[in-house]
Amino acid sequence: MLIGVPAETAPGETRVAVTPETAKKLVAQGHTVRIQSGAGIAASVPDAAYQAAGAEITDFDGAYG
Repeated sequence: MLIGVPAETAPGETRVAVTPETAKKLVAQGHTVRIQSGAGIAASVPDAAYQAAGAEITDFDGAYG
């Protein structure tokens, strides 16, 4: 299954839909996880943390693809 995670667009929103730990578990189950670049910044989660968990960093279209 492909799971796409876009960045939040609501003003002041600091949450992100998936944490790196959750992404790691999903990838381990055989899913493809695509995170929009910068999606975790407001939650203090850099793209590198998602990459280390096995997720792909992509653009808006890739997250919704």
